[in-house]
Amino acid sequence: MYKIDLEVEFLAYSIIFIKGLLITPTFVTGFMPFFESIFNLTTEYRLLELSDLSNPLLKDLATKAPGTYQHSLTVANLAESAAQAIGANPLIARVGAYYHDIGKMVKPNYFIENQSYMQNPHDNIKPSLSNSILKAHIKHGIELAEKWKLPKPIKDIIQQHHGKSLMIYFYNLALKSGEEVDEQDYRYMGPPPDFKESAIISIADSIEAMTRTLKNPTPSRIEEMVNNAIKKKIIDGDLDNCELTLKELQIISQVFIRIL
Repeated sequence: MYKIDLEVEFLAYSIIFIKGLLITPTFVTGFMPFFESIFNLTTEYRLLELSDLSNPLLKDLATKAPGTYQHSLTVANLAESAAQAIGANPLIARVGAYYHDIGKMVKPNYFIENQSYMQNPHDNIKPSLSNSILKAHIKHGIELAEKWKLPKPIKDIIQQHHGKSLMIYFYNLALKSGEEVDEQDYRYMGPPPDFKESAIISIADSIEAMTRTLKNPTPSRIEEMVNNAIKKKIIDGDLDNCELTLKELQIISQVFIRIL
């Protein structure tokens, strides 16, 4: 009798254990978004979900701003490889790059990568207005990130990827127009990147844009362009808060040159 009771008890506990194994993943998966929101967590599960190119927000970007979408894919390849090379988080780098320019969906035609076979609308407006429209893609990106409940690191990357850089082209146009110009008005609001993955995306974003305008892009010219872009970021103070070492910047530079 005692032996039978033990067998029955063992069987009962086994059933409970097996049910627990089956129920727990469902419970965790179902409540994961809730815990992420309440405790401001950024889980690998959520990042993997966002890395799926069939995500509705990315599909929206591809439809409304196809040039920006392709730019983001290239930046993602650069950023992921560089992050992996220096021991940073390649998944955050890739996902952050995918979403860093989602704010351009609001007025896609004002960004050069989306202007194929069309007149540049900036040709017909004042530099000050061009400056305002281009800077606004950061604000619009943050609004979309809030709406879609993107994780904090991704929102930070959206806000930080231009740092406080100067919009040189439109600043110079404003100077030539003869009107009184304050340089600060032509700088992005920042803040500069404050973690490694954000800084990597900031560098990759600038370099990818420069590569598209590079005439006769030989290996030596690409190498010179990459190194000069990183030096400019250092001089402007855009990398002061991100804890990237000079050795890591050298590795990042080598990775970008090899891929480009």
